[in-house]
Amino acid sequence: MKIACSHFAIIGASLLLVANAAEVKPIESIAGIWLMGQSLCDGSESLPIVTTDDTGWGNYAFLRGVRTWLPRDNSGTPEKRSSEQFRFVPLRAQTNGGLGETVASGLADHLKASLVGTKKSGLPHFLVACAGQGGRQIHELSSADLSTNERTPDSRRNGGGYYRTSLDDARRAMEQAKTMGASFRIAALYWMQGEGNGGPTGGIVPTRWDAEIPRKQGLTWYRDQLMAYRRQWSADLCAITGQRGELPMFTYQTLGPAGDAQLMAADADAAIHLVGPHYAVPSAIPSRTTQGRHGDPIHLSADGERWWGEQVGKVMHRVLHQDEEWQPLRPLGARLGTERDSILIEFIVPRPPLVVDTTFLARQEIATNDGFSSLAGLQVRDKSGQTVTLAAVEVAAPTSLRIRLARALPEDQTCKISYGHPFASALGSVIALRKGPEVDGQTTEEIVLKSSFANQLKPLTDEGAFLVTTTSGSTTRAPVRHVSEENGVTVLRYEPRELRNNIPFAVGQTIVAQRSFSYGNVRDTDPESSIHRFADAAYGTHAGRPYPLWNWCVLFSDYTVNESQSR
Repeated sequence: MKIACSHFAIIGASLLLVANAAEVKPIESIAGIWLMGQSLCDGSESLPIVTTDDTGWGNYAFLRGVRTWLPRDNSGTPEKRSSEQFRFVPLRAQTNGGLGETVASGLADHLKASLVGTKKSGLPHFLVACAGQGGRQIHELSSADLSTNERTPDSRRNGGGYYRTSLDDARRAMEQAKTMGASFRIAALYWMQGEGNGGPTGGIVPTRWDAEIPRKQGLTWYRDQLMAYRRQWSADLCAITGQRGELPMFTYQTLGPAGDAQLMAADADAAIHLVGPHYAVPSAIPSRTTQGRHGDPIHLSADGERWWGEQVGKVMHRVLHQDEEWQPLRPLGARLGTERDSILIEFIVPRPPLVVDTTFLARQEIATNDGFSSLAGLQVRDKSGQTVTLAAVEVAAPTSLRIRLARALPEDQTCKISYGHPFASALGSVIALRKGPEVDGQTTEEIVLKSSFANQLKPLTDEGAFLVTTTSGSTTRAPVRHVSEENGVTVLRYEPRELRNNIPFAVGQTIVAQRSFSYGNVRDTDPESSIHRFADAAYGTHAGRPYPLWNWCVLFSDYTVNESQSR
């Protein structure tokens, strides 16, 4: 059992707060969930918002909003912010320029709903506060506050003060709770950063002026920095609230090298819990920003933010309230079959059985002449780094998969496995390009394919939008938000203003459908129900349906495959 400062447990029908192994107290009436991170944490381009009203779950934000750090508003001097802005108000999303929905409502509402015996509007009230900003590195968000360093480019300074703001938010919450005759403690921390420290060659960039650290050493560096951050953040916040022990931190698996380091930190620090990867939720390319543009593929849609918040709330509940030794879906071991023509992978599966899901998410594949170089997100490489051709990926048991190879691996070869790739279906050649209709005041163009790809593209069109990328000729890419069938062939529509580097498509180029994030098709069968549902009906086909709270396999690379035990 992981004991942490502000650790909730359910005993019978009564809710109790376990401060440490020997002390049991009544539950705090207001419990804080403190967020820190970059663009996925502050809701960059997650528009239009979907939590427009009080959801009735009795959770709070400050009147200032969930985003408590704001540019040009005492960003570096948070103690000077107006006290009036820190009254508790019902939690809902709000828009700040290009910032929209955050994980806050999904997280707090799911966590509240999971507490057996609570009234919807009753105790506890979860207060959510986020003091981060998009594009930030770990030491810019820490007490080091490198945003203010003279070596930081002017465009990335913005006043700094993120960490100081988070601490001052805790002081304000304590003061406000006292005026209400309520008690306040922080229940958990949530960390949503890592992309900002990714290096161009797969390593880690520690600051904006230091050289990239090679991958192996870089992962260790980021792991250690994240663990140190949690310890200091926990100690500083507990000093304000009077709590004892360690505050638990939850995090997601970001894309890029920091994602591996986050998992390493969760393995090394009992107070860090990795929820899982976020690649199943929709990116921001269907978003509609206040400037009439769509979002960037690296961000999340509003439904994506709220959906992922519920996923975090689900895991927080299992750890904080049910004492579950949480592990994300991840590989446990891999070995060659006796004939060396297959690989069996055993997984840690939160809620078995495993599923290779090509209905909700598009089948991930890169086809070759005699098989696949990537399938269901899985790739195999030999000791020289060459891809091993795959024939199939199958569920072998509730917690294991079998990768069938197109041909047996030679006796002198070893291999490793990776998981995660953005390419979905190959779409063949561009047969024709033509002008499309004007949509919302924007010109469009259309790609005519040589045959129908409706079945392959259905999960992508259900999701609402996807990318098409060239694999021959000039490299370009564009988001596709409309797919039609015409005389037995598929037609893809895109806006020329969104062409990557303004490079046009050309007749004869081969193209591939691509999701915004590296992903795979491996998930568990978690039956947990969501509190909210898809709300944005302007894209895709999921509006009105619940968010699926399955656990998808973490992204991983260079996982060693052992020889068969029988050899």
